[in-house]
Parts: sequence; structure tokens; C-alpha cells
Amino acid sequence: MRTLLLLLALTLPTPVLACVGLQECPGPPGFEARGYHVVPPEGWDGATPLPVMLHFHGWGRQGETIVNHPRIAGATRPRGVLLVAPDGLGRSWDFRAPGSRDTSFATAVLAEVAARYPTDGRLFVSGYSWGALMAARFACEGPAVEALLLVAGAFPGGMACDATVGRVSHVHGTDDTVLGFPYGPDGEETAAVDLWRRDMGCGVQDRSFKWQAVSWLTHTRHEWDCAAGLVTMDVHPASHLIPRGWFARILDEVLAAG
Repeated sequence: MRTLLLLLALTLPTPVLACVGLQECPGPPGFEARGYHVVPPEGWDGATPLPVMLHFHGWGRQGETIVNHPRIAGATRPRGVLLVAPDGLGRSWDFRAPGSRDTSFATAVLAEVAARYPTDGRLFVSGYSWGALMAARFACEGPAVEALLLVAGAFPGGMACDATVGRVSHVHGTDDTVLGFPYGPDGEETAAVDLWRRDMGCGVQDRSFKWQAVSWLTHTRHEWDCAAGLVTMDVHPASHLIPRGWFARILDEVLAAG
């Protein structure tokens, strides 16, 4: 009987955390002051390895805001992506200087998630507003990232960064009055991705087109093929928001690229 039980234990899927969705997972050892949230995809069988999207919330929020967010969790759930949403200390993030305590925290969260969920090694990192700045900080000093998705928050192009990123996608509204649109010299509108274009060895921009997820908001897409991957920037005329359909479109593109 003991042998049979051992064989069953070895063949059963990796057990998942009891804390899913709105129920907060306790922080990893050394980070007990805050926790994180996990959202598995729809229809998941509990065994198939999953890509992970680590999302950093905006200022004043927590991970619980993300788990039912229709434009974030609503994009990961039907696409087979495991969403991980950590809680910022004091509802904020330590992104301004290298050596962020939040890079260590998020790295520990990812290690704990990987020990409890079957993951396939693909890591997408995203963030909104101050969370976008933290996502960029994490990419610059954390593990390799397959895709970095930044919404309405950009570091200056001269920042030092040692990232290993396969794709960077940024979106920003020209009417943003919270974290103003990062125009370059003479009103150039793609300065928000200068850092990534420089570090990823991008050539001359060779694609630009318009697209819409909803009829009332048109995006202008700029794309660069780079030595290290792909950089895209979507510009829209609205304010400080997560555009409807943006995460869904970018995830579709990333997942289709394999």
C-alpha cells in the first residue's frame, strides 16, 4: 500500500496553491509583510505547464485589483497564461534606483509560484503606470524576460539597464496628465522606447500602421526589428489608462511568435 501511495504521489499533477484570485497568498520567507495573487487560466487541467505573466499594479492599488481586471486578468485567463500579481509595499514600488527590494521580492514570488505550479519557463512581465516603471526595473535587474509589456510609464532613454528581453511593447496616451506622454526632441513620439531600442540593437524603424480594438480609440503602432528581438510602441490620443484590448492583442502576438 505504501508503494502504491508513493507511485500515485509521483504521478499526480503538481499541487496548486490554495490561495487563488482574491485570496491573497502569504509573502515568501523574508517578505512576510505583503503577499501576492495568482490567477490560473480558464479550463486549465492542473498539469499542463503554463507561461507566467508577472504584473505590477499601479500606485495606490494592490494585487487584488488585478485578479478581476477585465483588461489584464481578462486577457490572461482565456489565453492559457498564469497571472501573478504581487502587492507593493505601501501600495507602491521601489523602482527609482538599482538594487530594488521589489526585484528581490518579485523574484522570490516567482520562485515560489514555480515550485507550486507547472510552468514552462516563459516569463512575461507587465505593469501599469508606476507598475510599468517597476516592471522595467525588474527587467533591468531580474531574470531573463521573454516579453516586457509597459502601459503608461517609461524610464528615460539614458537609464543604465542590463536586461535580457526578447520583446518590449509600450503603450501611452498623448493626453496623459498623470505620467505625461514622453515626447522626444522636436515632439518625436517614440522616445519612450529609446532605452530598449538602444539596448536591444534595433535598426531603422521599418513598420508603422494603425489598429483598433474598439471603434473609439485608434492606436498608431511603431515597430523595430532588433538584434535581440522586437520593440513596439503604440500611441493613442486618450489619457492615463490601460487601453481596452491592448493586453489581449500583445499576448496574442507574443504567444503566436512561440
